[in-house]
Amino acid sequence: MGLSITVGLLDGLARNDAEGLAYHRGAFARLTEALADNGIDWHEPEISDPPADPAVSTGFPYGYLMHLRQIDDEATMLDSHLLCHSDCSGYYIPVDLDGPLFLPPEADVEGHGMVGSSQGLLTELVGVAPSLGIHLDADGTLSAAEETKLAELPLDAPFEMEKFTWHQLYRACRASIAGGRAIVFQ
Repeated sequence: MGLSITVGLLDGLARNDAEGLAYHRGAFARLTEALADNGIDWHEPEISDPPADPAVSTGFPYGYLMHLRQIDDEATMLDSHLLCHSDCSGYYIPVDLDGPLFLPPEADVEGHGMVGSSQGLLTELVGVAPSLGIHLDADGTLSAAEETKLAELPLDAPFEMEKFTWHQLYRACRASIAGGRAIVFQ
């Protein structure tokens, strides 16, 4: 079993899972309300017509995320979007927050109420990329060659778990910010 990461979840569910769609619409409604209570105006965009495939739908074993987190030198701080997030459920929203949000339990938001920022997570991923030997362009983007290198990384490569996880999260952040949709951990 592992962690599933999706950007564009509602579109994917609209195509083939009416029960899941209803559940996640309710979860997004609770998230939107809790964010509004904290002065943040954001909601998951409506389903496209016709529903599109998710912009990103990937996953990896739970342990992979823990390996990547060990690279981050902010390990003792509570303002890291990478570190202060549930391992198995929750959201990163495409809103540039100063730090992760810790919503109250009564908000009933997935991930124990911890909500990260897609922009904040992307900034942190860009910051740890050199430690992993990932080479970004000056603007923080991956070149086509570096993207291919990460996509074809052999299983026995040094830091393979960390690089794989980094790449999946990086892709999710970019899609989230571009489309205004949340990254959903489940």
